[in-house]
Amino acid sequence: MSTVDQRVAALAPPRFTSPSVFSWVILVGFAAFFIQGFLSADVTLARMVQGFGNLGTFFAQAWPPDTSRLTPIAKAMLETVNMALVGVTFGVILSLPIALLCSSNTSPNGFVRWLSRMVVATLRTVPELVWALIFVVAVGLGPLAGILAIIMDTIGFCARFFSERIEEISPGPSEALSSTGSGRLSVIFGAIIPESMASLTATSLYGVEKAIRSAVVLGLVGAGGIGVELSTAMRMFRYDQALTIILVILVVVIGFEQVSSAIRRRVL
Repeated sequence: MSTVDQRVAALAPPRFTSPSVFSWVILVGFAAFFIQGFLSADVTLARMVQGFGNLGTFFAQAWPPDTSRLTPIAKAMLETVNMALVGVTFGVILSLPIALLCSSNTSPNGFVRWLSRMVVATLRTVPELVWALIFVVAVGLGPLAGILAIIMDTIGFCARFFSERIEEISPGPSEALSSTGSGRLSVIFGAIIPESMASLTATSLYGVEKAIRSAVVLGLVGAGGIGVELSTAMRMFRYDQALTIILVILVVVIGFEQVSSAIRRRVL
């Protein structure tokens, strides 16, 4: 092969290689689950046409939105935001020490790291709706159940990303402090946390956005907030009031996302 051919071969895009046996197993398994799920959903043209008709009926009955109960709806939305902020605040505070135990460069030993990661994985695996049902049984109906559910969900979400960011930081500042005789806590609070603070802040803001959307759903199972209003309106077929609630939720969620994005742009 000439020098020119070698250069062309080097610059050419990589060719597709034959998938391995493992890749074929994953692909066939995915295809099987997809086909099974599609068939079990009983998707038919008649159901789709009927569904579009029912959707049109819903919007016809929902428009124009009924704003007669805007004040209690706004109070319920405020309760939802309060649930999210309180839950995320406690969740982030608890996530940081757990993340330090999960990280390879800050954990005391391998067993503690493994155990902490299993706890985080368990919290992350259980949906926030399930946590809400559990805490409704434990503490009764109301915002407290929603706050506790958001705390659990936030720990599972934030602790994982906190630990990944802590593991990715440059070891230089930590080694510099260690060389001066600083202890483990001094290294953590003097080098590791300050260096990862921007990423931790961004992840916490994502947690707030996520918690506000979650808090809406938690109200459907009695955990307080705007979800109770939405569930009641839908059960009573007051679709005009339901549309008002949906619009209020949309405005608040978009507003928080815009504020969160602005803060992240300044921090990162």
